[in-house]
Amino acid sequence: MVILPAIDLKGGVCVRLRQGRADDVTTYNPDPYSQARDWREQGGEELHVVDLDGAFAGTPKHAEIIAKIIEGFGGPVEVGGGLRSMEAIEAVINAGATRAIIGSAALENPDFLAAAIEKWGEKITVGIDARDGFVQTRGWVTTTDVKATDLAAKVASMGVKSIIYTDTATDGMLGGPNLVQMAAICDAAPTCDITASGGVSSVKDVINLKALGKPNLRAAIVGKALYDGRVTIAEMNEAAK
Repeated sequence: MVILPAIDLKGGVCVRLRQGRADDVTTYNPDPYSQARDWREQGGEELHVVDLDGAFAGTPKHAEIIAKIIEGFGGPVEVGGGLRSMEAIEAVINAGATRAIIGSAALENPDFLAAAIEKWGEKITVGIDARDGFVQTRGWVTTTDVKATDLAAKVASMGVKSIIYTDTATDGMLGGPNLVQMAAICDAAPTCDITASGGVSSVKDVINLKALGKPNLRAAIVGKALYDGRVTIAEMNEAAK
């Protein structure tokens, strides 16, 4: 399993949101470039970056900063947040992103997702955010009546090869991931690599994820626990391997 430290951007700085709420923000580093370098030096193999302002607005807001982050990290970087046009995806891929994350548009505009898959193939990752098993969109503002497992199965059938599943109720809460739902997502999309997001905050959480025994559970994203110093990337990497 690969551990991805996270950089969430809001107002040009590194922040974490509690359960995805835009009004519950903690600022951690005013310099995202230095944070990316720091995560790399600590042993980060890959990096997860989200343009939160882009997610809420529906169009990317931190293109220049993200390009610098990619340069500073010097390894594989996946980028999401407001990628709802072919031009927006092309911009982050041209900036060096290894994967572009399509979130809300995967549900709301399947033709767009299909076109993106046709053009960029495995560089396209779908981000599925859900609360109580139901998909949330527009920066977690809207909860739909679509089951996350159904959307996972659908995008897998369209040719998507990787999914990031975020349980929004556990995100930023340091209480561990939703293991039951993670297992269900892995089973719903067996042809996809799955990344766990939301609540992963300790070595025990990584061990519990691995204990699910799902061969397609490839990675886990860790944010607040790293920023707060509750755990290190080295400790998480050791547990993951």
